[in-house]
Amino acid sequence: MVKIAVDTLGGDYAPEEIVEGALQAAEMHGIASILTGDEAKLKALVANRPGAGLLEIVHAPEMIGMGESPVEAVRHKKNSSLTVAARLVKDGQAKALVSAGSTGATLAASLFVIGRIKGVERPAITSLMPTLRGAALIADVGANVDCRPSHLVQFAKMASVYAQHVLQIHRPKVGLLNVGEEPGKGNALVKEVYEQLAQGDLNFVGNIEGRDIPRGHADVVICDGFVGNVVLKFAEGLAGALFDMMKEEFTSTLSASLGAVMLKPSFRRIKKRMDYTEYGGAPLLGVNGVVIVAHGSSNAKAIRNAIRVARDAVENNMVATIAEMMVPK
Repeated sequence: MVKIAVDTLGGDYAPEEIVEGALQAAEMHGIASILTGDEAKLKALVANRPGAGLLEIVHAPEMIGMGESPVEAVRHKKNSSLTVAARLVKDGQAKALVSAGSTGATLAASLFVIGRIKGVERPAITSLMPTLRGAALIADVGANVDCRPSHLVQFAKMASVYAQHVLQIHRPKVGLLNVGEEPGKGNALVKEVYEQLAQGDLNFVGNIEGRDIPRGHADVVICDGFVGNVVLKFAEGLAGALFDMMKEEFTSTLSASLGAVMLKPSFRRIKKRMDYTEYGGAPLLGVNGVVIVAHGSSNAKAIRNAIRVARDAVENNMVATIAEMMVPK
């Protein structure tokens, strides 16, 4: 049985929402998890719950805070919930790691404890962004702010594997984020990456611009971590601002409020499509184990879906497929 190591002390609503998500994953999907955190608290939270039989608890009393240096925290807090969870994956007791804690610390623990897949130069943090055609997987969104062309080419290969084998997208379309669609556009980095991707065997659709992402012109969007993080944070802020503006307008007059009542089902469906909790989390690609990075404000639903995504990645042999692709032809 696939077991998922869950860091219960990471995230804004830890440990209650994290544990609740693991319980829901057990009850609704039959997924077994190993919870790392304060043993006494965890036992109290899972007591008398139907899914408790699929959960194990490993005592890990230390927590890595959001403001701590990721590398120093991982090195010195050997008994942190995150480090212990990563060790469970390294030792084979768990097949995947899910954490809603510090992204930097999750990256550090994955690199120092689990290790990279042979041949991978830099792991990539990914994010799923809702589009008119479903969702686009963006890589990288913050792990590597300075990249060489070979790094971005590897991001494209790894993200394509995840999109095809886990997201079930046949021949995912790969787009290179740029300031224009023409092949000659962009800086030296993206020009070189364009040439390499154009000569490769991925389903490369060429350059795409920022406005093309929400329209679903590509299933996989490739960029360096500096650009990717700006895109991600801008999209999150824009979505929140738009919903706030709509709420203001629909409550400004009586007629607007009446119209809003009629449109409420449509808005609810739109909100669901934009809801990050539906996706759960996104993979850290390139490490020698499945690692799912959940949003810091993840609730139980988001954690449940992150655990489900982790299970799917394990069952679809994501790591082995990426490792095979990294072998020089």
